[in-house]
Parts: sequence; structure tokens; C-alpha cells
Amino acid sequence: MVDRSPGSPVHAGRSVDRLINFSDAVVAVAVTVLVLPLLDIPGPQQGQSVWTVIGDHASQFWTFLFTFYVVAVMWLAHNRILNSIGRYDTFIFWVNTTWLVAIVLLPWASAMYGESPWGRTSVGLLYWGVMAAIALLGSLLGWHLHRRPELLSGPAPVLSPTDRRRARLRGPILGLFFLLIGVASVVAPTVANWLPLGIIPLSIWLRPAADSAAAAS
Repeated sequence: MVDRSPGSPVHAGRSVDRLINFSDAVVAVAVTVLVLPLLDIPGPQQGQSVWTVIGDHASQFWTFLFTFYVVAVMWLAHNRILNSIGRYDTFIFWVNTTWLVAIVLLPWASAMYGESPWGRTSVGLLYWGVMAAIALLGSLLGWHLHRRPELLSGPAPVLSPTDRRRARLRGPILGLFFLLIGVASVVAPTVANWLPLGIIPLSIWLRPAADSAAAAS
């Protein structure tokens, strides 16, 4: 169903379900494609163990695992946003489409990042730039819904001021942190190799208190 009122067209009903299903399908294909570079790794030769093979290609394995888990977390946040809408406008459609473009580009950037030497230079900037785009575009969706609560399927959730601030800052802070790692991969590759560990405490710090309490119960 389409709302033909003046201004930006608003789509509702089955259109919302199709948007969510399409987005989920694109993400599912993209994260599956992440594993393809690993299929080109030859198995252990005579006298070799599988651990030798894994050690020789550790960068590719770690890049795959890290990218898969980070994308899964960002998809979870994205899915919560889409599941909260009862209708969508042109802004949501195009921001979501651009978010999906970044998701689809990620396997290509990830493959180059995993296969490049530890001094990754511009390859690292590309990889982390795509990750930053995914985080920032997802945050942009949440920001738009905050401005237009009439697009939500129900009343906006009641959050404490702290949780509201964390929800608003999570995407931008993670996006800027990803960009920082990308720049560091050009000017200080050794430092950039360790910076991704900072995502763990950063994510814990930005996690809403309500989610933390639910996880502890």
C-alpha cells in the first residue's frame, strides 16, 4: 500500500515486509560470499598439518571471522530498526539501499585485506572505510526515525537519557573508530593491526543499560 499524500511517498503494509526480506537476503548472500577466498587456500601437502596451512593464511582466516561477526552485530542493529517501522519513505529506501551496497562491497574489500601483507596501506583504508560506511548509514536510519516517529509501527521505546545518548552515538562513534583504523593502516600499519581490539570495550561501553540488564538476568 502506498500513501499518496503530498510530500515524500510513504509505503506501508507488504512493502515494508518486502523491504525487510530483501535486505535480509542481501546480507545473507554477502556474509556467505565472505568465505569464498578461503576456498582457494590449498589443503595441507604431504608432511604438512592443517595447522600449518591455517598459520600460513592466518590473516585471511582472522579477517573472515572478524568481518563475519562485526557484520552480524551491525545487521542485528539494522534489523531492529527495520522491524520497528510500520512504513517507510524515500529517505529510508535510499539510505537502506546504500547500506546494502556497502554490505555487498565488503566481501571484495575483505578478500583484498586478508590477502595483503601486514603493511596494508590503501587496502586497509578501503576495508575500514566500507565498515565505517555501514556503521554510519545504519545510524542515519535511526536518526531519521527519531525525527519521524510516525513511521514507526508503534510508540517509540522509552529510554533513559543515558541509553538514548548511547543509541544516538553508537553508530557515529564506531564509524569514526573504523575510519581511524583505516587511516592508521596507511600511516602506522603495526598500530592498525591492534586497534580492532578496541571495538570490544567500545561496544560494551556503548551498549544500552537495558540490554546489559536483560543479558545479566
